[in-house]
Amino acid sequence: MMIRKLLLLTALAFGSAASAQTAPDKAQGPVHVAAGTIVDLGILNSKFTDPRRVVVWLPPNYRPNGPKHAVLYMHDGQNLFDKATAGYGMEWEIDEHLSKLIAEKKVRPTIVVGIWSTPKRLQEYVPSKAFASLPPEYREKVRALYGGDPLSDGYLKFIVQELRPAIDKRFNVRTDRANTAIMGSSMGSLISLYAIDEYPNIFGSAGMMSTHWPLFLKPDGQSVTQEEYEVVSKAFERYLAPALPDPRTHRLYFDHGTETLDAIYKQYQDRVDAVVAKRGYRQGQNWLTRNFPGQKHNEISWASRVDIPLQFLLPASGR
Repeated sequence: MMIRKLLLLTALAFGSAASAQTAPDKAQGPVHVAAGTIVDLGILNSKFTDPRRVVVWLPPNYRPNGPKHAVLYMHDGQNLFDKATAGYGMEWEIDEHLSKLIAEKKVRPTIVVGIWSTPKRLQEYVPSKAFASLPPEYREKVRALYGGDPLSDGYLKFIVQELRPAIDKRFNVRTDRANTAIMGSSMGSLISLYAIDEYPNIFGSAGMMSTHWPLFLKPDGQSVTQEEYEVVSKAFERYLAPALPDPRTHRLYFDHGTETLDAIYKQYQDRVDAVVAKRGYRQGQNWLTRNFPGQKHNEISWASRVDIPLQFLLPASGR
């Protein structure tokens, strides 16, 4: 019973990790969208990380020779567009939301690069430099839960050095930092924040929904201890203080709900918010942190509020 409970908690904590491990047939199936077009790039090999599937969503008004589009890179790509490929049968409905926002001129014309996760999702999404700031015994705890050392540096090299040049070459997109965003949820939030920190000349904005700050959970399902909270919070503070990008040129979005796993995130987010504010970010200008009472740690909740970060990170010209 204890093992089953731990597995359930881990699945809830780390989003769609199970989808790539337990449903290879779904991962290979076609991606259907309600609006726009999917271009399936197939399984991409990399010299930096494991192979993974990547699809690109094009909004209805995209034209190869028309106006250039911004680019939004999103993790856990199997969960973005189609319930049939999603790990838990829940999707973000990115195609429905973004096509409507673009048509209403609330978001600039944008394509979405959906990057599938792999069985090494936890290792690929945990920021290696924040991990390195943990005390040795806590690094061992994370290694035991995640299956080894972080692989996030290689994953980001794949995105920046291999995937992005291919996207820029094939699609009609803007290639400047102001029109390049990255976004995810749970562990996908951590890697999104790590991406904008490590590659501030590439990414101009980053969206972090239901960020899984605690890094690990107790097997009995109880909340973390005060000591664990302090250790992990200090590790992120030590990493983020010198690593956050220039607030004059970047935008950051954070949020969390109040139910299921999201219920434990506020205390961590408060600590991170203090670091963000000290760096010079200003709420409502180049930074938002939002709390959504009643929202849970799942794709249904993220879909219900995804319009907010999309409009903040990729506002239409003049907004």
